Amino acid sequence: MRPLKYSINITLDGCADHNAIVPYEELHRHSMNVIAEADALIFGRVIYRMMEGAWRNPSPQMPDWTLPFAKTISAAKKYVVSGTLTDKDVDWNAELVHGDLETFVRKLKQQPGGSLYTGGLTLPRALAAMDLIDDYEFTVHPRIAGHGPTLFAGLPAGLDLELVERFEFATGAVVLRYKPRR
Repeated sequence: MRPLKYSINITLDGCADHNAIVPYEELHRHSMNVIAEADALIFGRVIYRMMEGAWRNPSPQMPDWTLPFAKTISAAKKYVVSGTLTDKDVDWNAELVHGDLETFVRKLKQQPGGSLYTGGLTLPRALAAMDLIDDYEFTVHPRIAGHGPTLFAGLPAGLDLELVERFEFATGAVVLRYKPRR
């Protein structure tokens, strides 16, 4: 079965707002590798639009070290979960998910191939509630944002996780990978 991996950047106080974290080359390189390992990305509308806006046609003012990430995410197959977008709204190597989310993801996980990846807040909360995420990666940045949003608010039940990997960036950010205890 293909594993579904979730990765997100957060501050020490749990803020998952991408504007609360200052990007840097080592983080982009790591994120690029995470996405490159996946056969497909599963995004909700908000993350799809945010990523498309930033990376489909990167601004010339972006540092050169962001370009490999832009190329990697642009080339990746994407599935977009949305009740408001139409098929013609998703054309960045993407396909709109139709029908029941849980059924779709379970079928996708049964297909041959490598891992799947998801990011963001709302969609991963729904996938976690359905016990569909197989790998959780949190990059915790040494910063206190003082505001939200936070992860998994409203999750119907807690999740027990087991630490399987830990490493630190030169900035002091710590990457923590967990697997669900099932």
